[in-house]
Amino acid sequence: MDTATCEAGPPRVWRSVPLGVTAVSTVAIGVLVTTALWSATRSSSTGLIRADIALAVAALALVPVIVRRPVVGGVLAGLLVALSSVATPVASFAVLFTARNRPFRQAAAVTAVGVAGEAVQAFWRPVPSLPYGWRLVLMTAAYAALLGWGTWAQARHALLAALRDRARRAEQEQERRVVEARAAERSRIAREMHDVLAHRLSLLAAAAGAMEYRPDAPPERLSAAAGVIRASAHHALDELREVITLLRSDDAESPTDAPAGQTLADLPRLVEEARAAGQRIEVDDPLGRPVEVPPTVGRTAYRIAQEALTNARKHAGGQPVRLVLGGAPGAGLSIAVTNPTTPESGAGGVAGTGLIGLAERAALAGGRVAHHIDASGRFHLTAWLPWPR
Repeated sequence: MDTATCEAGPPRVWRSVPLGVTAVSTVAIGVLVTTALWSATRSSSTGLIRADIALAVAALALVPVIVRRPVVGGVLAGLLVALSSVATPVASFAVLFTARNRPFRQAAAVTAVGVAGEAVQAFWRPVPSLPYGWRLVLMTAAYAALLGWGTWAQARHALLAALRDRARRAEQEQERRVVEARAAERSRIAREMHDVLAHRLSLLAAAAGAMEYRPDAPPERLSAAAGVIRASAHHALDELREVITLLRSDDAESPTDAPAGQTLADLPRLVEEARAAGQRIEVDDPLGRPVEVPPTVGRTAYRIAQEALTNARKHAGGQPVRLVLGGAPGAGLSIAVTNPTTPESGAGGVAGTGLIGLAERAALAGGRVAHHIDASGRFHLTAWLPWPR
């Protein structure tokens, strides 16, 4: 049973009843019918005794019918009640079972037939010690109690089923959230690894390429290139440690608020490392140093600049890069990186995963990132980040 079924009301068709339940119910009701039959035959004539025995057998045969088709069996039991009190246990069982397993309207109809049968029986087979009115009141109260008991049991069952279903759905929702959290964490790891490794490996590739294509370079140039390779490898290991520390932070739902990682104050070192690897970079930074920005904004700005310089080395090697910073508290921090594209690179990198990751990172910080290639073939990357007063 799902939640919608529970909220809409009890189902029209109840679950199938096991054969064992039917057998146990028949035996239990048979004991009650036998008791009623013994009580009825004590004060009845021989003809009525035979009729009561036949009605007892017929009523007992209705028990399996009631279990399978409560409304039909309950109506038939109510009709038998009008003939003899030996059918009262079966009619009572029919009311309780129907109220427990069928909608209230059907259970109320079975109850009404049973009460009507009791009224007819009390009229033509009275009990001398109990007036007709009181007998009818007592039997009506008994049938009403059975109706209420069965209805309460059905409502309780529906409530428990709804609670179990909600618990199951909550477990499924929790499992879904865990899966989504794992997927988000994998994406987060991928972005962090890309930001760290792409920058450092591009520096290594540039320095190694210079040594490969200029083996006749002066020893001091070769030594400088080797120093860049060694320093880049060392910094890559350090940054990987920072990434692992960041990913192990307890506040996994707020990755941009973690305390690890470079900030805007580390931008000059980033530029110097790129220049040492042979990249031509022009920096226009009217902000000056030091610049105090929120940690989240500072880390995001550093990653944007890092990714832009890395893309320029990968897709437009040898081309000059212009990096412009601007903004003020309250107006936001702006970053603009431009570089010419080469015929080999074309629009390469424009829709790469690195820039997609930057857009997501900027969005988490409340900013935005845009990029395009103008008519002259120059690649532009612009970013804006909030900078509170």
